[in-house]
Amino acid sequence: MPLITARQLEKTYLAGDIKVKAIQGVNFTIEPASFVSFVGPSGSGKSTLLNMIGCLDPPSSGDLQVAGQDTTRLNRKQAALFRGEHIGFVFQDFNLIPVLTVFENVEYPLQMVLNWPKEKRQNRVRELLKAVGVGDQGDKYPNQISGGQKQRVAVARALVTNARLVLADEPTANLDRKTANRIIGLMKEMRDEFGTTFIFSTHDPKVVGNAETIFTLEDGKLL
Repeated sequence: MPLITARQLEKTYLAGDIKVKAIQGVNFTIEPASFVSFVGPSGSGKSTLLNMIGCLDPPSSGDLQVAGQDTTRLNRKQAALFRGEHIGFVFQDFNLIPVLTVFENVEYPLQMVLNWPKEKRQNRVRELLKAVGVGDQGDKYPNQISGGQKQRVAVARALVTNARLVLADEPTANLDRKTANRIIGLMKEMRDEFGTTFIFSTHDPKVVGNAETIFTLEDGKLL
């Protein structure tokens, strides 16, 4: 059974009095444990599509099934709960909270979104930090670790809730080539170990070259 199914998906924005069709009649399926890239020029609709898959922005029309849920029927509160339980996010600027330690950054979704008991969440955080290779960095703050280490922490945070799906918007944009390749390799290892699906919105040929499925968008349409 596909993890994600989109049928005739559309997203229209109003820019003043002008309707802008960001996504137009898109259809696709994505299987579990996939490594997928959405590619295309700026303004093609990649980030808009990721936001809809991630339940951050509802479609204007069409059908979108994610992990067995018709996400078009979710209200704002339901969408937030669904994200917390099923979806992780990795961003190009890492989005770590500067006043929290590495450990606390990864722990945050378990404490504030899912309300796991203390011992259970701390065991899970330690497991994930070790898995992504920063098990010895838990007491440090984001400004005390490298860019590559920050992205590893971001991957751990995305996976800590046992997310079935991780959405990554230009996750290697702020990394040098060597570090970017390591992060891509890490994500593949996490996919193989946990069965997580990774979906990227990217211009980076390093990411595209490692994708097993590539969807190309142009002017909001899937080519």
